[in-house]
Amino acid sequence: MSRLLETLPDRSEEADAQGGTVGVIAGSVEFTGQPVLTGLAALRTGSDHVRAFTPEKIYPIVASHSPNLLVGQYPGEGFTEAAVDQAIELGQWADALVVGPGLTRSDGSAVCETLTEVDGPMVVDAVAIEPALGNDLSNAVFTPDESEMESIVDEHGSLEEFSESTGAVVVATGDEDTIVAEGERTTNETGTPALAAAGTGDTLAGIVASLLSQGLSREDAAELGAWLVGKAGELATIDHGNGLVATDVIDRIPDTIR
Repeated sequence: MSRLLETLPDRSEEADAQGGTVGVIAGSVEFTGQPVLTGLAALRTGSDHVRAFTPEKIYPIVASHSPNLLVGQYPGEGFTEAAVDQAIELGQWADALVVGPGLTRSDGSAVCETLTEVDGPMVVDAVAIEPALGNDLSNAVFTPDESEMESIVDEHGSLEEFSESTGAVVVATGDEDTIVAEGERTTNETGTPALAAAGTGDTLAGIVASLLSQGLSREDAAELGAWLVGKAGELATIDHGNGLVATDVIDRIPDTIR
């Protein structure tokens, strides 16, 4: 894994090192923290700028979490056709885009249209997974949990067949994280049971997007992203034990990268 860590720019020593930009389309009235967790994870992994795009109903909550996170809003309580043009603009601005964390009340066709119009690398998570399955996925990394894997397997038979036939890369989280690319499966050996805490999947999505924004291939970003979450979780567990929460993992990302 040291080989992949060495590919990341060192902005403490390289004056022209760039961390990239990440866009995050996430959140709903039920899940106000997901845009923040995803965005902060991307920033802690080294991205220069992160913009979150959220429903106007939760904009004040998301925008007040951290002055480091740029936040925009769209009308209503859910992601619909009215938000697509702005979402596409965000995708064109970003070096990598995350779509899906906490994105309930969304219109599947609006999600699909956004993904179709964005050419850059993207991370597809949570409720965005099922609407995305009919798209060109050669620029996508999917980050499903065990329940979200079901829609992929139901349509394609297996994660291996899905990756081989669509070009998608998958980081499937569970008791053991699995990375699948070009029909080949590998496993991640870092982690702790405490990473079952809510929000660690959103943290993974932000980390992978940040790595993509810094120029890593989808396969390398998936492999390193899973490793970073697991290792940061191990470090955070030393301090917090069973009381670990997702922000503890995010705070440990810079130590893990160093």
